[in-house]
Amino acid sequence: MTRFAALLRGINVNGITIAMNDLRGTFEGLGHTGARTVLASGNVLFDTDRTDAAAIKAQIERALSDTFGYQAWIVLIDTGSLARVVRDYPFDPGREGWHPYVVFGTAPAVLGELAAEAPGLDPAIERVVAGDGVLYWQVLRSVGITSPFSRMTGKARYRSTTTTRNLRTLDKLLGAPPAG
Repeated sequence: MTRFAALLRGINVNGITIAMNDLRGTFEGLGHTGARTVLASGNVLFDTDRTDAAAIKAQIERALSDTFGYQAWIVLIDTGSLARVVRDYPFDPGREGWHPYVVFGTAPAVLGELAAEAPGLDPAIERVVAGDGVLYWQVLRSVGITSPFSRMTGKARYRSTTTTRNLRTLDKLLGAPPAG
């Protein structure tokens, strides 16, 4: 049995509202067990005995799209890998006045394209470092979503392959007790 985190992109914003009970029910309807939502921003933990992550991802995206009537995109990561991503965060996550983020992606070429912009960023405002299948990003809190990197990751062409989470959200995912 493997525990996964499904990181949904774009729910409970821009008119796409999904109740967490309904979201959890969708995962359970697919045969996954221990489904648990964490926060109301599209984070679902679940267990499965299936091993084909690509097939699981495709099945979940299809079910979300069919059930809730929007184009669903998720990043699927097992909790062991998620723990490694959090452990390897290269910046001081408690740095006063800064937000610690991780950008997850399903297309290595897209993450590479975004990482290629890192040398041009102003380190007084934000920093980006490539990790194993993710980008680590730290941004000045007062700049936040208006930063150059934030504006870049928000472009439509990246929506289907990337999603960003605050490191504190990832800690909550890892610390969430099993459903039940």
